[in-house]
Amino acid sequence: MNKISNYFRGSYHELTEKVTWPTWLQLQQSTIIVLITTVILTALVWIMDFASQNFLKAIYSLFK
Repeated sequence: MNKISNYFRGSYHELTEKVTWPTWLQLQQSTIIVLITTVILTALVWIMDFASQNFLKAIYSLFK
């Protein structure tokens, strides 16, 4: 039981005194970067999916 309480004390100490938390501005900037990156990657995947779908439809139509 002593090991568990030491673990929680150490975790609390690390979170309150050793971790550098981002400022509100840094947090907002990081969130915007993540959102923009997500939208760009989603668009790229959609474009690749659309292109491969049309490509495969063209190939399948050759064998009908």
